[in-house]
Amino acid sequence: MSDYDKKAVGERIRTRRKALNISQEEFAERIGRVPKFCADIERGQTGMSIETMLSICSLLKMSPNHLLLGTSDQTKPHDETELIIAALEQCTEKQRKDAYALLKLFLTAIQ
Repeated sequence: MSDYDKKAVGERIRTRRKALNISQEEFAERIGRVPKFCADIERGQTGMSIETMLSICSLLKMSPNHLLLGTSDQTKPHDETELIIAALEQCTEKQRKDAYALLKLFLTAIQ
């Protein structure tokens, strides 16, 4: 059995939260916790309940295995795809259309 490393868990949360461009305040609000508690989790100074862990996993689109142990059944490209999809899910319809147009331009330019 692997050891539960609160600092590593906190770093994975912080990294994913920042990649999704979610502020600490917004993160706390969306999982129903106070910002100080969330900051303590990110610093590895406190653990969390199963309910909090599941809320974090849902918000950050992470599996509990990846959150707690740093392991995933998925390969790196899928993780990046998930990050893109998660970010797009937080956009307005216009932002998604603009992102799609930008992606098409980028892909055309590199071919």
